[in-house]
Amino acid sequence: MKMGPEIIVPVAGCMMIVAIVCLPFYFKSRERREMQATLRVAIEKGQPVPPEVIEAMTRAVKTPPTRLRDLRTGVIWLAIGIGIGLATYFGDFIHGDGDFDGIGIACIPAVIGVAFIVLSFFNPNKEERV
Repeated sequence: MKMGPEIIVPVAGCMMIVAIVCLPFYFKSRERREMQATLRVAIEKGQPVPPEVIEAMTRAVKTPPTRLRDLRTGVIWLAIGIGIGLATYFGDFIHGDGDFDGIGIACIPAVIGVAFIVLSFFNPNKEERV
């Protein structure tokens, strides 16, 4: 059976999506296991746990979103939407198609950005945690 690009491209695309989603979880769990093994050995040998290690373990807890983080995220999403819209507009304008189909797709990240910006005004967490 001969496998041409009509089979390889969709399969490779799906594999990339799975890799992008699954690999961060794998590496994070591996890092956590190694940290626990190191702590276990240190405790078994009777060594005190350094404060830096405790700080690193507590830093792994996700902090609630703040106004500044929501605003930054919103501006980034809005810029992505505007970039897609401009690329579609100028691409169709230069090539003479005139259909501007990508403008509708550009609205999705733009609206997500506007939603994050609006959320930043209603977020009670004012200060950014470091």
